[in-house]
Formats: sequence, C-alpha cells, structure tokens
Amino acid sequence: MNQLDNKVAVITGGSSGIGLATARRFVEEGAVVYVTGRREEELAAAASKAGAIAVPGDVSDPADLDRLYDTVRSDGRRIDVLVTNVGTGGAARLEDVTDELIDRIFDVNVKGTLKTVQKALPLLNDGASIVLVGSVSGSTSAPGFSVYGASKAAVRSFARGWANELKGRNIRVNTVAPGTTDTPGIGAGADADTRRAFMANLEARVPLGRWGRPEEQADAILFLASDQSSYITGFELVVDGGATQLGPFV
Repeated sequence: MNQLDNKVAVITGGSSGIGLATARRFVEEGAVVYVTGRREEELAAAASKAGAIAVPGDVSDPADLDRLYDTVRSDGRRIDVLVTNVGTGGAARLEDVTDELIDRIFDVNVKGTLKTVQKALPLLNDGASIVLVGSVSGSTSAPGFSVYGASKAAVRSFARGWANELKGRNIRVNTVAPGTTDTPGIGAGADADTRRAFMANLEARVPLGRWGRPEEQADAILFLASDQSSYITGFELVVDGGATQLGPFV
C-alpha cells in the first residue's frame, strides 16, 4: 500500500473499465488522481466512486487537453504519473476499410495519445512515469482488425521512441498491452446472450481459460507507474492470460 503517496496522476479514459479501475487503485495507493473522459455525467459518477477529480474532455481535441492540464496547473500541482488509457476500436476487412474508420481510430489512439503526452511535458516532474495503454492487437493479427492493430502498434512504437527522448529527465515510458478484458465496451449494444456467446468463444483461446478483469490490468499499470519498476523503460507488459506467448489453449 501507499506506493503512490504524495504523487499526482492523470488518467485519460477514466469513466469505466480499465481507466476507472486504475483510478481506484491509484487512489488506494495514496495518489491524487485526475481523470478525463468525453461523457461528463458518467465521468463525474466514476470519479466520485474512485475518489478522483473529474475533468471532462476529448483527447482528440487539443483545447480539451489544454483545459485538463490547466486544471492541474491551477491546483498548484505537477504530474508524477500519466496513463494514456483512452482508446477506440472498429472492425472492417481490407476491402471495406474507409477513410472515416481510419481517421476515427487514428485520431484517438495515435494522435490523441501523442497530444496527451506532448501537452503534459511542461507539467511532468523529472523521474515521472508514463504508461501507454496499448493492446495485444498491436503485435498480433485478426481478420478485420488491421486498422485498430496498426494504431496500437504505433502506441508501442511511441513508448520506445519517447523512452529514449525523455531519458535525460529520468522519465520512464512503458506500455501495458491488455488481452481480452471484461469491460463495458465489450459487446456494447448486444443482448446478454450474444455477449455471453462472444465471451465464451474468446475464453477458449486463452490458456488461463477466462477473460481478464479491469482490476488485473490496473495492477499491471500500477507496477509500471510505481517505483517497483524503477529500472524498466521502453517495455511492453502483456497482460493477456498467456494467449500471446502460449497460443490457443484448445
């Protein structure tokens, strides 16, 4: 406990799922946590539950990012931990990929991640930790997910490049790559039976035989955010129940 005592953290995409679980975990560890997200009411409710500070905004909008960091600055604080958790997805086979799909995914996952970190630089303390939330899709392949996978591969590349660029300030940059994780966005809009069937199909491909929980991803993010990983930078921590390393269980 208290691994983040007297630390200030910013988490994007804190309304639900991995972002909310991470906010809760960080607060438990003693951090002051700012969370951001597009859905203002949902964000406010989540922040209240987690004990975090809500700053509504869209990472693909530079003005919203400015407002986020202006809030931290006006509170007289600087940033020790930055978690870029916001992401969006979408599926289309190669022949069906549209400019709209490319722009929507890359504006959030790639440009949004870059701008989130770039605009935070003046507020980041030397020795800070940046954790980029990627995906196993950045290094694996599935039909229809080439655009999403490419965006997450870019996030993985960012971690390598920025770890080198920021080493002079002793700022560490790492990536967490979640596998199948039970978050509200999975199967959104589907009925309960369809969602259960979808989850069962993917569970069969995970050696541990189940989906991950947001809290398990949050624990991995905490590890990379805290001094427990003080000698780790430019690294990708894959949290997927063994699927990437071991392959399909059945």
